Amino acid sequence: MLASLIKKFGLKFSLNDPRWGRGSQNDDQRQGQGGKKPNDGPPDLDQLWRDFNQRLNRLFGNKNGGGGDSGGGGFNPDMKGAGIGVGLVAVVILFLWLVSGFFIVQEGQTGVVMTFGKYSQSTPAGFNWRWPYPIQSHETVNVSQVRTVEVGYRGNIRNKQPKESLMLTEDENIIDIQFAVQYRLKSAADWVFNNRGQEEMVKQVAETSIREVVGKSKMDFVLYEGREKVAFDTSQLMQQILDSYKSGAQVSAVTMQGVQPPEQVQAAFDDAVRAGQDRERQKNEGQAYANEVIPKARGAAARLMQESEGYRSRITANAQGEASRFKQVMVEYQKAPGVTRDRLYLETMQQIFANTTKVMIDTKSGNNLLYLPLDKLISQTGAGNAGAPQSNPPAAAAQAADVPQASDAQRLRDVRTRESRDSREREAR
Repeated sequence: MLASLIKKFGLKFSLNDPRWGRGSQNDDQRQGQGGKKPNDGPPDLDQLWRDFNQRLNRLFGNKNGGGGDSGGGGFNPDMKGAGIGVGLVAVVILFLWLVSGFFIVQEGQTGVVMTFGKYSQSTPAGFNWRWPYPIQSHETVNVSQVRTVEVGYRGNIRNKQPKESLMLTEDENIIDIQFAVQYRLKSAADWVFNNRGQEEMVKQVAETSIREVVGKSKMDFVLYEGREKVAFDTSQLMQQILDSYKSGAQVSAVTMQGVQPPEQVQAAFDDAVRAGQDRERQKNEGQAYANEVIPKARGAAARLMQESEGYRSRITANAQGEASRFKQVMVEYQKAPGVTRDRLYLETMQQIFANTTKVMIDTKSGNNLLYLPLDKLISQTGAGNAGAPQSNPPAAAAQAADVPQASDAQRLRDVRTRESRDSREREAR
């Protein structure tokens, strides 16, 4: 601004000025008269001031100018013109200073205004104004950007950082974990003022959180079914720590990039995993066999119990029936002992012969016994009636013809009669 005024009013402070380093007009006259040339030096300030006042007077209509050139060259400035010029310069400078306080905040960003370095306010997106420097200053913060922090690797998962990725589980096993944390800013003022080295702070919080979560979990849980649970618990713990720090960050997601045992023990770990899988397979097979055998055994046990229960009920009922029948027979026996004995004898023999397949009969001609294969005769007779009745074996027919059925039946009746008579005689005695 001052340079433009100097250019406008024609003031020259260049080193190329022909009078730079020379004396006043009197010095030039003295030089023309053969005087000695004075030493080179800075321009005459009095002459510069007079020239400046003359130009200001001509600018504001005062054509007479101050009598700066007449006289002995003393310092006699025009105070009114000088005041007007200085005021104009001050107004222009003040205007430019105030204009420098305008600033633009892009969409998705927030402006943080500071007064003498202390937080004053936050401005939204758009055209904003603050007091110019050095009273106020501002800093623009992108709050819509999704920021990412990588823990355990850099750029690529193969580029591992062992100091960050190796962790100790609850069962004292070492595990190698690489994960990424995505977060946004929810408070630009807290992000700028409350912490130093914000991204490094978020990284350390993420590493601390996952070490605490992994330290409370088993190795198999972290490697297999618990990955999502570990990521969720880590994000929750990170948010609690960041809120306690008043960092102004909001955790969006924690993504597991790689979870595995250390490379040095990878082969042994694979063997252990296969052994565990074999163990689970055998356990499943044993459980399947148990599920197959146990129901069968339970069914057989239930069947046996039911059969025994039925047998007990049947035996009990039979015993009770026999006891009741015996009581009834005893009543009849007291009324007619002989008849009752004969009837009991006949019924007993009937039960015996009904359940007997072989009968031995005493013949009249001595103690020889005649063998009657009734079971074979009955079976052959039944087979002949069902299949071919004309083709009966001749041996069986001859044997059946040789049996004296009428005499045997008569002999049996005689035996029974004799036994009955003997029993009555014993009772009479």
